[in-house]
Amino acid sequence: MKFTKMHGIGNDYVYINCFEEKIDNPSEVSKMVSDRHFGIGSDGLILIKPSKVADFQMEMYNADGSQGEMCGNGIRCVAKYVYDYKLTDKTSISVETLAGIKQLELTVENDKAVLVKVNMGSPELNPAKIPVVADGESVIAAPIEVDGKNYNMTCVSMGNPHAVIYMDNVKDLDLEKIGPGFENHERFPKRINTEFAKVIDRETIDMRVWERGSGETLACGTGACATAVASILNGLTEDKVTVRLLGGDLMVEWNRSENKVYMTGPATIVFEGEIALS
Repeated sequence: MKFTKMHGIGNDYVYINCFEEKIDNPSEVSKMVSDRHFGIGSDGLILIKPSKVADFQMEMYNADGSQGEMCGNGIRCVAKYVYDYKLTDKTSISVETLAGIKQLELTVENDKAVLVKVNMGSPELNPAKIPVVADGESVIAAPIEVDGKNYNMTCVSMGNPHAVIYMDNVKDLDLEKIGPGFENHERFPKRINTEFAKVIDRETIDMRVWERGSGETLACGTGACATAVASILNGLTEDKVTVRLLGGDLMVEWNRSENKVYMTGPATIVFEGEIALS
């Protein structure tokens, strides 16, 4: 199987061109290739496929083999792949995901895509649709107890579920210890991606993320968008912010007149190769 390793500010996936390759059991393949000791090493697997309703389809799997609805960093890499490898010559494309069809705008330099702006769609705040077990029409600064400690969470879906937790210090957090307690908490029927955020000023947020099915990753595009939306809802920032993650920065804007979230960031090809599927 031929593959391309790519990353969006450190959020790395193995990409398969399914116009040429056929994957029979993507869940098992994702677990195999994601292993950083015995496989290629990644946060998961992303298949680039034909679509009947968009220019391309993105099918993504986490490192534990579970299927995800959407990945903001991953979809930027899909855009770079299809442009750089000449599957399209368009700089405005649509990509089908389990979270709906996303529109992407590519910035091209020297015949290569260097930045991708993604229309991530409208944030979902209804608890039942996120989903999170809660009363009311939204979950903003709501209390939650995890492993005996009390936190306040703001919950947003960007096609996949997120809980944003504000902290005074995110640098020294032991995410390996506290992340699983959030991910598997009984209030999250489909598990949860958890963002631990510190607002630096009204245009800047530091963030670390514990992704369901993958653990801590260097970046999460949907998580950055959810954190931006949460920060605006809590009155902490302006509508356009820079979200600083371990792997780099993302620019996120919530256009509230359109009720659309736009995310802009880079995508990088790491290497290509071929691996035997046993």
